[in-house]
Amino acid sequence: QVQVVESGGGLVQAGGSLRLSCAASGSAFRDNAMDWYRQPPGKQREWVARITSRSFTSYADSVKGRFTISRDNAKNTVYLQMNSLKPEDTAVYYCKGVPFSWGQGTQVTVSS
Repeated sequence: QVQVVESGGGLVQAGGSLRLSCAASGSAFRDNAMDWYRQPPGKQREWVARITSRSFTSYADSVKGRFTISRDNAKNTVYLQMNSLKPEDTAVYYCKGVPFSWGQGTQVTVSS
């Protein structure tokens, strides 16, 4: 079963930065788009960003201009650089691609 493992979360003050990583297993990574999602406490999971197999990117309006998604196919890894973090960015962050099952996620907490 192909899996992903998210890492890089933590506690940061408002205005700070974090870089999340998502390592995927298997050879399907390079041929598939990858998405980042997040689930704030008490709320439904929401889409954050996407990077296609050709590295075209798109973002939710709430993170546009602050977050950057990227990928390294040699490492089977997708990244989410998060700058100018706000308390409302607090959530568990997940990455997902069609061939991959949901991972455990990584907690991001932004203090005011």
